[in-house]
Amino acid sequence: MKILKSLPLLLLITIFGCSKKVDENQAPSMYFPSNTDTTWETTSLSSLGWNQSAVQPLKDYLLQTSTKSFMILVNGRIVMEEYFNGHTSTTSWQWNSAGKTLVATTTGIAQQEGLLNINNKVSNYLGTGWTSEPIDKENLITSKHLLTMTSGINDASELVIKSNLTYLADAGTRWSYHNVFQKLMDVVAAAGNQDFESYFNAKLKNKIGMDGFWNNGLIFKVYHSNTRSMARFGLLALNKGKWNNETIINESFLNESISTSQNINPSYGYLWWLNGKTSYMVPGGQTVYQGTLVPNAPADMYAAMGAEDQRIYVIPGKKMVVIRMGDASDSANPSFAVSGFDNALWQKINAVIN
Repeated sequence: MKILKSLPLLLLITIFGCSKKVDENQAPSMYFPSNTDTTWETTSLSSLGWNQSAVQPLKDYLLQTSTKSFMILVNGRIVMEEYFNGHTSTTSWQWNSAGKTLVATTTGIAQQEGLLNINNKVSNYLGTGWTSEPIDKENLITSKHLLTMTSGINDASELVIKSNLTYLADAGTRWSYHNVFQKLMDVVAAAGNQDFESYFNAKLKNKIGMDGFWNNGLIFKVYHSNTRSMARFGLLALNKGKWNNETIINESFLNESISTSQNINPSYGYLWWLNGKTSYMVPGGQTVYQGTLVPNAPADMYAAMGAEDQRIYVIPGKKMVVIRMGDASDSANPSFAVSGFDNALWQKINAVIN
């Protein structure tokens, strides 16, 4: 396969005609791109005092690790926007499990509109018998347990069909990364009396100018969009649920989402991964690892993480959002979420931004 070199940012701006440079003498206020206009303000590395000489090693690493697109925003403005291997600003790509954060946010919107309460049992919305658990055990499971990966449902199979949803532990007593989270989509649909995607489009996607669509994957629905749409959602998360002056998701729910949600895996919120905690667990096991999730990344980072290294990193202390889309960095080990790729990538990013 022919590999194309990453295009410099200024050339990309010229080709796609969709960015404009901010006045670097102005105070760095938070910027939100228009929902309808294709322009997106940029800012230079030099104005931020970043290390230009470390940019090429970062690009080289991205190319070597099967990256298709990469963006850095600071205060909402594009500092880097790179595309590789024929990928462009308009190409759609799958979020994989990074899209779980879209489901969490949409669930929070439904709660703020009074359609549901995450502390209510799931069967209030889906009816009794949505699992194959004994009814007394099924009735322990709330939407919050689905948000926090603590439903206690057997995780032997990732395929979410009723026959696989058997009892393993009481809800709230065991953390296990599991695709049963997608039942939240059914909860939102039932509570709102419409299909999930229609509700998501009206309440989230269209509000912040995203493109994209939900597509049935092998084992659950997967969101696809272009890179800038992923960046828009990261910018919404950075601004605690506000887009310009409009509250899309209330700040209290967003803060809950990016805080430790249970006492089993402190590095997990409401389908968001959290850095800077004392220990963490990873998909596919019950081992508790000591230390932070991504040691090279800022401690205040929270992240949407999906298989094959789809990433949204949000760093409040630096008012920064970082996006990575592509194939698995290690094709022999295409992790579901957390991988060694994160730490290696942040080593390269740190060389640029520090």
